[in-house]
Amino acid sequence: MNVSFTFKNFDPSQHLRDYANKRFAKLGKFFKDTDNADLQVNLMVEKLRHKADVILDADTVHLTAIEASEDMYATIDLVLDKLEAQLRKQREKMKGKTRKVRQEREVRMNYLNYGDDRRAEPTIVGTDSYVPKPMSVDEAAMQLDTMDHEFLVFRNSETEGVNVIYKRDNGDFGLIDPGF
Repeated sequence: MNVSFTFKNFDPSQHLRDYANKRFAKLGKFFKDTDNADLQVNLMVEKLRHKADVILDADTVHLTAIEASEDMYATIDLVLDKLEAQLRKQREKMKGKTRKVRQEREVRMNYLNYGDDRRAEPTIVGTDSYVPKPMSVDEAAMQLDTMDHEFLVFRNSETEGVNVIYKRDNGDFGLIDPGF
């Protein structure tokens, strides 16, 4: 990660420079390719306030954070905490998008026909594709009860997994939950 510092209205000590470098280098853990991440840190003193203005620019992320306090070391810590919180939020948002994409997969069902002779090889006579709707197991059982089908593929709203509910020969329902 490329970190550049700008100091305004004061001359920083070497200890402050080292401290800031060490603290902001920790942001590299949020990026796979740290060569494409640029961090501009502007540290300034305004009367009794020590202010930090940080701009993070990477491939998919552009964040800014501003903090101020009475001590420059505390200001650096505060602005770093703020940036880390924003990066965590961004990462969770991206994870949520991949989960959402995963959830909206279509299910493909093939219909088999054995013909008149049960010993013959089954042949596919039709195909159906749809996105399973999220619902509870009870809702799926009620919906299957009103349908002429033998089974229903649905997304379990509690576990977020794809489940199959089917009618048993004795009139009860069976549930298949692969658990992944």
